[in-house]
Amino acid sequence: MSGDIPFGFGQPRDPDDESGNSGASGSGSGGSIPPGFGSGNPPGFGAGGPEGFDMANLGAALQQLGAMLQSSGGENAGPVNWEMATDVARKAIVEAGDPSVPSAQQRSVEEAVGLADVWLDPATEFPATAGTAKSWSRSEWLTETMPAWQKFIEPIAEQMQSTMQTMMPGPEALGGGAMGLPEGLPPELASAMGPLMGMAKAMGSAMFGMQVGNGLAALAGEVVCSSDVGIPLTSDGHSALVPSNVLAFSEGLDLPDSDVLVYIALREAAHQRLFAHVPWLRARVEGALEAYAKGVVVDQDRIQSALEGVDVQNPEAIQEAMASGVFEQEDTPEQKAALARLETMLALVEGWVDDVVDAAASSRLPSYDRLRETLRRRRAIGGPAEKTFANLVGLELRPRRLREAAQLWEKLRETGGIEARDALWAHPDLLPTADDLDDIDAFLGRSSDIDTSELDKPGPVEDAPDESGDQD
Repeated sequence: MSGDIPFGFGQPRDPDDESGNSGASGSGSGGSIPPGFGSGNPPGFGAGGPEGFDMANLGAALQQLGAMLQSSGGENAGPVNWEMATDVARKAIVEAGDPSVPSAQQRSVEEAVGLADVWLDPATEFPATAGTAKSWSRSEWLTETMPAWQKFIEPIAEQMQSTMQTMMPGPEALGGGAMGLPEGLPPELASAMGPLMGMAKAMGSAMFGMQVGNGLAALAGEVVCSSDVGIPLTSDGHSALVPSNVLAFSEGLDLPDSDVLVYIALREAAHQRLFAHVPWLRARVEGALEAYAKGVVVDQDRIQSALEGVDVQNPEAIQEAMASGVFEQEDTPEQKAALARLETMLALVEGWVDDVVDAAASSRLPSYDRLRETLRRRRAIGGPAEKTFANLVGLELRPRRLREAAQLWEKLRETGGIEARDALWAHPDLLPTADDLDDIDAFLGRSSDIDTSELDKPGPVEDAPDESGDQD
Protein backbone atom coordinates (compact mmCIF):
# COMPACT_ATOMS: atom_id res chain seq x y z
CA MET A 1 0.00 0.00 0.00
CA SER A 2 2.76 2.44 0.89
CA GLY A 3 4.20 2.17 -2.61
CA ASP A 4 0.94 3.57 -4.05
CA ILE A 5 0.95 6.76 -1.97
CA PRO A 6 2.29 9.88 -3.73
CA PHE A 7 5.29 11.63 -2.19
CA GLY A 8 4.40 14.25 0.40
CA PHE A 9 1.44 12.28 1.74
CA GLY A 10 1.36 9.61 4.41
CA GLN A 11 -1.22 6.99 5.16
CA PRO A 12 -4.26 8.04 7.22
CA ARG A 13 -3.68 7.93 10.95
CA ASP A 14 -5.21 5.10 12.88
CA PRO A 15 -7.94 6.62 15.10
CA ASP A 16 -6.89 4.24 17.89
CA ASP A 17 -3.26 5.34 17.65
CA GLU A 18 -2.63 7.98 20.33
CA SER A 19 0.99 8.50 19.33
CA GLY A 20 0.00 10.86 16.55
CA ASN A 21 2.09 8.92 14.01
CA SER A 22 0.72 8.26 10.58
CA GLY A 23 0.54 4.77 9.20
CA ALA A 24 3.54 5.27 6.94
CA SER A 25 6.87 5.16 8.69
CA GLY A 26 8.76 6.90 5.89
CA SER A 27 11.41 4.25 5.78
CA GLY A 28 9.44 1.40 4.32
CA SER A 29 9.38 2.76 0.82
CA GLY A 30 12.84 1.51 0.07
CA GLY A 31 14.14 4.95 -0.92
CA SER A 32 11.32 5.68 -3.41
CA ILE A 33 9.94 8.44 -1.20
CA PRO A 34 12.18 11.50 -1.19
CA PRO A 35 13.80 12.81 2.00
CA GLY A 36 11.62 15.18 3.94
CA PHE A 37 8.42 13.58 2.68
CA GLY A 38 8.53 10.08 4.12
CA SER A 39 7.26 10.43 7.68
CA GLY A 40 4.74 12.87 8.99
CA ASN A 41 2.23 14.73 6.83
CA PRO A 42 2.80 18.29 5.63
CA PRO A 43 0.53 20.92 7.14
CA GLY A 44 -2.88 20.63 5.55
CA PHE A 45 -2.58 16.91 4.84
CA GLY A 46 -3.13 15.40 8.26
CA ALA A 47 -5.91 13.12 9.40
CA GLY A 48 -8.57 15.81 9.58
CA GLY A 49 -10.90 14.34 6.94
CA PRO A 50 -12.53 10.96 6.59
CA GLU A 51 -10.05 10.03 3.84
CA GLY A 52 -7.04 11.14 5.86
CA PHE A 53 -6.83 14.64 4.31
CA ASP A 54 -7.75 17.93 5.92
CA MET A 55 -9.66 19.43 3.02
CA ALA A 56 -10.20 22.72 4.84
CA ASN A 57 -6.44 23.42 4.81
CA LEU A 58 -5.70 21.87 1.41
CA GLY A 59 -5.84 25.15 -0.49
CA ALA A 60 -3.49 26.95 1.91
CA ALA A 61 -0.95 24.14 1.79
CA LEU A 62 -0.99 24.00 -1.99
CA GLN A 63 -0.57 27.78 -2.14
CA GLN A 64 2.57 27.51 0.00
CA LEU A 65 3.99 24.78 -2.20
CA GLY A 66 3.08 26.72 -5.33
CA ALA A 67 4.81 29.85 -4.04
CA MET A 68 7.95 27.88 -3.32
CA LEU A 69 7.93 26.31 -6.78
CA GLN A 70 7.33 29.66 -8.43
CA SER A 71 10.18 31.35 -6.59
CA SER A 72 12.46 28.42 -7.38
CA GLY A 73 11.75 28.42 -11.08
CA GLY A 74 10.00 25.03 -11.13
CA GLU A 75 11.41 22.62 -13.68
CA ASN A 76 13.64 25.38 -15.03
CA ALA A 77 15.23 26.02 -11.66
CA GLY A 78 18.99 26.39 -11.58
CA PRO A 79 21.13 24.46 -9.11
CA VAL A 80 20.87 27.26 -6.52
CA ASN A 81 17.92 29.54 -5.89
CA TRP A 82 20.05 32.67 -5.69
CA GLU A 83 17.08 34.91 -5.01
CA MET A 84 16.28 32.86 -1.93
CA ALA A 85 19.96 32.70 -0.93
CA THR A 86 20.29 36.48 -1.11
CA ASP A 87 17.05 37.06 0.79
CA VAL A 88 17.95 34.58 3.54
CA ALA A 89 21.44 36.08 3.88
CA ARG A 90 20.22 39.67 4.03
CA LYS A 91 17.64 38.92 6.69
CA ALA A 92 20.16 37.02 8.80
CA ILE A 93 22.74 39.80 8.48
CA VAL A 94 20.24 42.46 9.54
CA GLU A 95 19.07 40.36 12.50
CA ALA A 96 22.66 39.85 13.66
CA GLY A 97 23.46 43.56 13.35
CA ASP A 98 24.70 45.47 10.35
CA PRO A 99 25.91 48.95 11.28
CA SER A 100 26.44 51.39 8.45
CA VAL A 101 29.94 52.74 7.91
CA PRO A 102 30.27 56.30 9.22
CA SER A 103 32.31 58.84 7.30
CA ALA A 104 35.05 58.82 9.96
CA GLN A 105 35.62 55.09 9.46
CA GLN A 106 35.64 55.54 5.70
CA ARG A 107 38.40 58.12 6.00
CA SER A 108 40.35 55.81 8.33
CA VAL A 109 40.14 52.98 5.80
CA GLU A 110 41.27 55.24 2.95
CA GLU A 111 44.22 56.49 5.00
CA ALA A 112 45.19 52.96 6.08
CA VAL A 113 45.12 51.65 2.50
CA GLY A 114 47.06 54.70 1.32
CA LEU A 115 49.77 54.07 3.91
CA ALA A 116 49.80 50.38 3.04
CA ASP A 117 50.43 51.17 -0.62
CA VAL A 118 53.35 53.41 0.29
CA TRP A 119 54.91 50.63 2.35
CA LEU A 120 54.22 47.98 -0.29
CA ASP A 121 55.78 49.88 -3.20
CA PRO A 122 59.40 48.91 -2.38
CA ALA A 123 58.35 45.39 -1.31
CA THR A 124 57.00 44.13 -4.64
CA GLU A 125 57.38 44.67 -8.37
CA PHE A 126 53.61 44.91 -8.78
CA PRO A 127 52.38 48.51 -8.61
CA ALA A 128 49.41 49.74 -6.63
CA THR A 129 45.97 49.31 -8.18
CA ALA A 130 43.97 52.37 -9.17
CA GLY A 131 40.88 53.51 -7.35
CA THR A 132 39.78 54.63 -3.92
CA ALA A 133 39.60 52.13 -1.10
CA LYS A 134 36.10 50.95 -0.20
CA SER A 135 34.48 50.57 3.20
CA TRP A 136 31.70 48.00 3.22
CA SER A 137 28.95 47.20 5.65
CA ARG A 138 28.21 43.49 5.99
CA SER A 139 25.27 43.75 3.59
CA GLU A 140 27.45 45.57 1.09
CA TRP A 141 30.04 42.81 1.31
CA LEU A 142 27.28 40.32 0.43
CA THR A 143 26.07 42.37 -2.53
CA GLU A 144 29.53 43.06 -3.94
CA THR A 145 30.81 39.49 -3.67
CA MET A 146 27.64 37.59 -4.62
CA PRO A 147 28.54 37.31 -8.35
CA ALA A 148 31.80 35.57 -7.44
CA TRP A 149 30.06 33.21 -5.04
CA GLN A 150 27.62 32.26 -7.76
CA LYS A 151 30.48 31.38 -10.09
CA PHE A 152 32.34 29.33 -7.47
CA ILE A 153 29.40 27.50 -5.90
CA GLU A 154 27.19 26.77 -8.90
CA PRO A 155 29.33 23.99 -10.47
CA ILE A 156 29.26 22.00 -7.24
CA ALA A 157 25.57 22.77 -6.72
CA GLU A 158 24.84 21.32 -10.15
CA GLN A 159 26.13 17.98 -8.93
CA MET A 160 23.95 18.28 -5.84
CA GLN A 161 20.88 19.06 -7.96
CA SER A 162 21.48 15.99 -10.09
CA THR A 163 21.63 13.90 -6.94
CA MET A 164 18.39 15.36 -5.59
CA GLN A 165 16.65 14.61 -8.89
CA THR A 166 17.64 10.95 -8.78
CA MET A 167 16.18 10.72 -5.28
CA MET A 168 12.75 12.00 -6.37
CA PRO A 169 10.25 9.34 -7.53
CA GLY A 170 9.10 9.28 -11.11
CA PRO A 171 5.63 8.33 -12.34
CA GLU A 172 6.48 4.65 -12.45
CA ALA A 173 7.38 4.78 -8.74
CA LEU A 174 4.04 6.25 -7.78
CA GLY A 175 1.72 3.65 -9.23
CA GLY A 176 -0.87 3.59 -12.00
CA GLY A 177 -2.98 6.25 -13.59
CA ALA A 178 -2.24 8.52 -16.50
CA MET A 179 0.10 10.61 -14.34
CA GLY A 180 1.42 7.72 -12.30
CA LEU A 181 -1.00 8.50 -9.46
CA PRO A 182 -2.85 5.93 -7.37
CA GLU A 183 -6.49 5.23 -8.06
CA GLY A 184 -9.20 6.76 -5.89
CA LEU A 185 -7.54 10.06 -4.96
CA PRO A 186 -9.92 13.02 -4.41
CA PRO A 187 -10.21 15.13 -7.60
CA GLU A 188 -8.59 18.10 -5.85
CA LEU A 189 -5.50 16.06 -5.05
CA ALA A 190 -5.31 14.45 -8.47
CA SER A 191 -5.24 17.86 -10.18
CA ALA A 192 -2.73 19.23 -7.66
CA MET A 193 -0.25 16.40 -8.07
CA GLY A 194 0.65 17.39 -11.64
CA PRO A 195 2.78 20.42 -10.67
CA LEU A 196 4.29 18.51 -7.76
CA MET A 197 5.69 15.88 -10.10
CA GLY A 198 8.14 18.43 -11.46
CA MET A 199 9.32 19.83 -8.16
CA ALA A 200 12.60 17.89 -7.87
CA LYS A 201 14.74 20.70 -9.25
CA ALA A 202 12.85 23.36 -7.31
CA MET A 203 13.26 21.52 -4.02
CA GLY A 204 16.99 20.99 -4.50
CA SER A 205 17.46 24.58 -5.65
CA ALA A 206 15.50 25.99 -2.72
CA MET A 207 17.22 23.89 -0.07
CA PHE A 208 20.67 24.65 -1.43
CA GLY A 209 19.76 28.34 -1.69
CA MET A 210 18.78 28.30 1.98
CA GLN A 211 22.08 26.69 2.92
CA VAL A 212 24.11 29.14 0.82
CA GLY A 213 22.24 32.11 2.27
CA ASN A 214 22.86 31.10 5.87
CA GLY A 215 26.50 30.29 5.14
CA LEU A 216 27.18 33.63 3.49
CA ALA A 217 25.40 35.48 6.30
CA ALA A 218 27.70 33.84 8.84
CA LEU A 219 30.69 34.68 6.68
CA ALA A 220 29.59 38.32 6.38
CA GLY A 221 29.93 38.63 10.14
CA GLU A 222 33.57 37.46 10.10
CA VAL A 223 35.44 38.63 7.02
CA VAL A 224 37.62 41.71 7.50
CA CYS A 225 38.28 42.43 3.82
CA SER A 226 37.40 41.21 0.34
CA SER A 227 40.41 38.88 0.14
CA ASP A 228 39.95 37.30 3.57
CA VAL A 229 38.73 34.02 2.09
CA GLY A 230 41.79 33.63 -0.16
CA ILE A 231 39.87 33.24 -3.41
CA PRO A 232 39.24 36.33 -5.59
CA LEU A 233 35.78 37.74 -4.86
CA THR A 234 36.19 41.07 -6.66
CA SER A 235 37.73 42.05 -9.98
CA ASP A 236 37.91 45.85 -9.97
CA GLY A 237 41.27 46.09 -8.16
CA HIS A 238 39.86 48.21 -5.33
CA SER A 239 40.86 47.36 -1.79
CA ALA A 240 37.76 46.85 0.34
CA LEU A 241 37.55 46.45 4.11
CA VAL A 242 34.64 45.71 6.45
CA PRO A 243 35.34 48.13 9.36
CA SER A 244 32.84 46.61 11.80
CA ASN A 245 34.51 43.21 11.45
CA VAL A 246 37.98 44.73 11.69
CA LEU A 247 36.99 46.22 15.04
CA ALA A 248 35.62 42.86 16.17
CA PHE A 249 38.88 41.19 15.10
CA SER A 250 40.89 43.66 17.20
CA GLU A 251 38.86 43.06 20.36
CA GLY A 252 40.95 41.47 23.09
CA LEU A 253 44.26 42.09 21.31
CA ASP A 254 45.11 45.11 23.46
CA LEU A 255 46.53 46.84 20.39
CA PRO A 256 45.70 50.18 18.80
CA ASP A 257 42.82 49.85 16.36
CA SER A 258 44.86 51.83 13.86
CA ASP A 259 47.61 49.16 13.86
CA VAL A 260 45.07 46.42 13.19
CA LEU A 261 43.50 48.46 10.41
CA VAL A 262 46.85 49.08 8.71
CA TYR A 263 47.78 45.40 8.98
CA ILE A 264 44.52 44.29 7.34
CA ALA A 265 44.94 47.01 4.70
CA LEU A 266 48.44 45.74 3.89
CA ARG A 267 47.21 42.22 3.26
CA GLU A 268 44.22 43.38 1.25
CA ALA A 269 46.28 45.73 -0.92
CA ALA A 270 48.89 43.01 -1.55
CA HIS A 271 46.17 40.60 -2.69
CA GLN A 272 44.70 43.19 -5.02
CA ARG A 273 48.10 43.91 -6.58
CA LEU A 274 48.76 40.23 -7.22
CA PHE A 275 45.44 39.41 -8.88
CA ALA A 276 45.40 42.68 -10.84
CA HIS A 277 48.84 42.19 -12.38
CA VAL A 278 48.79 38.40 -12.86
CA PRO A 279 45.79 38.08 -15.20
CA TRP A 280 45.91 34.30 -15.53
CA LEU A 281 45.82 33.75 -11.76
CA ARG A 282 42.08 34.31 -11.31
CA ALA A 283 41.30 31.83 -14.10
CA ARG A 284 43.70 29.32 -12.56
CA VAL A 285 41.96 29.43 -9.17
CA GLU A 286 38.54 29.23 -10.80
CA GLY A 287 39.72 26.31 -12.94
CA ALA A 288 40.92 24.43 -9.88
CA LEU A 289 37.53 24.90 -8.22
CA GLU A 290 35.72 23.75 -11.37
CA ALA A 291 37.95 20.69 -11.65
CA TYR A 292 37.03 19.80 -8.08
CA ALA A 293 33.32 20.29 -8.83
CA LYS A 294 33.40 17.93 -11.80
CA GLY A 295 34.51 15.10 -9.56
CA VAL A 296 31.96 15.60 -6.79
CA VAL A 297 30.32 12.34 -5.74
CA VAL A 298 27.51 12.85 -3.24
CA ASP A 299 26.48 10.21 -0.72
CA GLN A 300 22.74 9.84 -1.37
CA ASP A 301 22.17 7.64 1.66
CA ARG A 302 23.62 10.34 3.93
CA ILE A 303 21.35 13.01 2.45
CA GLN A 304 18.26 10.81 2.67
CA SER A 305 19.02 9.87 6.26
CA ALA A 306 19.62 13.49 7.29
CA LEU A 307 16.41 14.76 5.68
CA GLU A 308 14.17 11.85 6.67
CA GLY A 309 11.08 13.20 8.40
CA VAL A 310 12.10 16.87 8.07
CA ASP A 311 9.18 19.29 7.70
CA VAL A 312 9.84 20.85 4.29
CA GLN A 313 7.90 23.97 5.31
CA ASN A 314 10.20 24.60 8.26
CA PRO A 315 13.32 26.45 6.97
CA GLU A 316 15.13 26.10 10.29
CA ALA A 317 14.67 22.33 10.32
CA ILE A 318 15.90 22.05 6.73
CA GLN A 319 18.92 24.26 7.51
CA GLU A 320 19.84 22.13 10.52
CA ALA A 321 19.64 18.96 8.46
CA MET A 322 21.59 20.38 5.53
CA ALA A 323 24.37 21.60 7.86
CA SER A 324 24.80 18.21 9.48
CA GLY A 325 27.49 17.00 7.09
CA VAL A 326 25.34 15.82 4.17
CA PHE A 327 27.67 17.60 1.74
CA GLU A 328 30.82 15.75 2.77
CA GLN A 329 32.25 14.41 -0.46
CA GLU A 330 33.59 10.97 -1.17
CA ASP A 331 37.33 11.00 -1.77
CA THR A 332 38.36 9.83 -5.21
CA PRO A 333 41.78 9.99 -6.88
CA GLU A 334 40.50 12.76 -9.15
CA GLN A 335 39.13 14.71 -6.19
CA LYS A 336 42.35 14.38 -4.25
CA ALA A 337 44.39 15.60 -7.22
CA ALA A 338 42.08 18.56 -7.85
CA LEU A 339 42.06 19.47 -4.17
CA ALA A 340 45.86 19.26 -4.01
CA ARG A 341 46.18 21.68 -6.94
CA LEU A 342 43.72 24.07 -5.34
CA GLU A 343 45.39 23.94 -1.93
CA THR A 344 48.81 24.50 -3.48
CA MET A 345 47.61 27.51 -5.47
CA LEU A 346 45.95 29.08 -2.43
CA ALA A 347 49.06 28.40 -0.32
CA LEU A 348 51.28 30.09 -2.93
CA VAL A 349 49.02 33.16 -3.00
CA GLU A 350 48.81 33.46 0.78
CA GLY A 351 52.51 32.68 1.22
CA TRP A 352 53.45 35.40 -1.26
CA VAL A 353 51.24 37.90 0.55
CA ASP A 354 52.84 36.89 3.87
CA ASP A 355 56.32 37.51 2.52
CA VAL A 356 55.47 40.82 0.85
CA VAL A 357 53.76 42.16 3.97
CA ASP A 358 56.64 40.90 6.14
CA ALA A 359 59.13 42.81 4.00
CA ALA A 360 56.94 45.90 3.93
CA ALA A 361 55.86 46.24 7.56
CA SER A 362 57.87 44.07 9.95
CA SER A 363 60.25 46.95 10.73
CA ARG A 364 57.62 49.70 10.54
CA LEU A 365 54.64 48.41 12.50
CA PRO A 366 55.52 47.92 16.21
CA SER A 367 52.74 45.39 16.78
CA TYR A 368 53.45 43.45 13.59
CA ASP A 369 54.69 40.22 15.22
CA ARG A 370 51.64 39.98 17.46
CA LEU A 371 49.26 40.63 14.58
CA ARG A 372 50.96 38.03 12.42
CA GLU A 373 50.72 35.44 15.19
CA THR A 374 47.05 36.27 15.76
CA LEU A 375 46.36 35.65 12.09
CA ARG A 376 48.21 32.33 12.21
CA ARG A 377 46.09 31.18 15.15
CA ARG A 378 42.97 32.23 13.30
CA ARG A 379 44.03 30.09 10.35
CA ALA A 380 44.87 27.13 12.57
CA ILE A 381 41.33 26.91 13.95
CA GLY A 382 39.80 27.38 10.53
CA GLY A 383 39.30 30.68 8.79
CA PRO A 384 36.12 32.00 7.19
CA ALA A 385 36.69 30.30 3.83
CA GLU A 386 37.18 26.87 5.36
CA LYS A 387 34.05 27.09 7.51
CA THR A 388 31.84 28.38 4.73
CA PHE A 389 32.92 25.97 2.01
CA ALA A 390 32.96 23.01 4.38
CA ASN A 391 29.34 23.71 5.37
CA LEU A 392 28.17 24.50 1.85
CA VAL A 393 29.86 21.92 -0.33
CA GLY A 394 32.15 19.80 1.83
CA LEU A 395 35.23 21.60 0.52
CA GLU A 396 37.86 22.83 2.95
CA LEU A 397 40.05 25.61 1.59
CA ARG A 398 42.67 25.60 4.31
CA PRO A 399 46.05 26.21 2.66
CA ARG A 400 47.82 23.35 4.41
CA ARG A 401 51.17 24.14 2.83
CA LEU A 402 51.11 27.83 3.73
CA ARG A 403 54.17 27.72 5.96
CA GLU A 404 56.28 25.99 3.30
CA ALA A 405 55.04 28.39 0.61
CA ALA A 406 55.92 31.41 2.72
CA GLN A 407 59.39 30.00 3.35
CA LEU A 408 59.90 29.44 -0.38
CA TRP A 409 58.97 33.03 -1.26
CA GLU A 410 61.16 34.35 1.55
CA LYS A 411 64.20 32.37 0.34
CA LEU A 412 63.62 33.52 -3.22
CA ARG A 413 63.60 37.12 -2.04
CA GLU A 414 66.72 36.64 0.07
CA THR A 415 68.69 35.00 -2.73
CA GLY A 416 67.45 36.86 -5.80
CA GLY A 417 65.60 39.91 -4.54
CA ILE A 418 61.98 40.87 -5.05
CA GLU A 419 62.50 40.78 -8.82
CA ALA A 420 63.36 37.06 -8.81
CA ARG A 421 60.52 36.29 -6.42
CA ASP A 422 57.83 38.14 -8.36
CA ALA A 423 59.13 36.94 -11.73
CA LEU A 424 57.74 33.47 -11.05
CA TRP A 425 54.24 34.89 -11.51
CA ALA A 426 55.06 35.66 -15.15
CA HIS A 427 53.80 32.23 -16.24
CA PRO A 428 51.87 29.45 -14.47
CA ASP A 429 54.44 26.85 -15.48
CA LEU A 430 57.09 28.66 -13.43
CA LEU A 431 55.24 28.25 -10.14
CA PRO A 432 56.31 25.57 -7.68
CA THR A 433 54.19 22.45 -7.34
CA ALA A 434 53.24 20.56 -4.20
CA ASP A 435 56.32 18.37 -4.70
CA ASP A 436 58.51 21.48 -4.93
CA LEU A 437 57.26 22.58 -1.52
CA ASP A 438 58.61 19.30 -0.16
CA ASP A 439 62.10 20.17 -1.40
CA ILE A 440 62.45 23.96 -1.48
CA ASP A 441 66.21 23.98 -1.97
CA ALA A 442 65.97 21.79 -5.08
CA PHE A 443 63.36 24.11 -6.55
CA LEU A 444 65.47 27.17 -5.81
CA GLY A 445 68.39 25.54 -7.61
CA ARG A 446 66.30 24.91 -10.71
CA SER A 447 64.56 28.29 -10.71
CA SER A 448 67.87 30.17 -10.57
CA ASP A 449 68.64 28.88 -14.08
CA ILE A 450 65.34 30.04 -15.58
CA ASP A 451 65.49 33.08 -17.87
CA THR A 452 62.25 35.06 -17.53
CA SER A 453 63.42 38.09 -19.48
CA GLU A 454 61.44 37.03 -22.57
CA LEU A 455 58.20 36.59 -20.65
CA ASP A 456 55.82 39.50 -20.65
CA LYS A 457 54.38 40.94 -17.49
CA PRO A 458 51.46 40.40 -17.39
CA GLY A 459 51.48 37.14 -19.29
CA PRO A 460 49.83 36.82 -22.70
CA VAL A 461 46.19 35.86 -22.92
CA GLU A 462 46.97 32.48 -24.45
CA ASP A 463 48.82 31.50 -21.28
CA ALA A 464 45.53 31.35 -19.36
CA PRO A 465 44.73 27.80 -18.25
CA ASP A 466 41.99 25.67 -19.69
CA GLU A 467 38.81 25.05 -17.74
CA SER A 468 40.16 21.97 -16.05
CA GLY A 469 42.67 24.03 -14.11
CA ASP A 470 45.45 21.55 -14.84
CA GLN A 471 48.98 22.88 -14.38
CA ASP A 472 50.54 20.30 -16.61
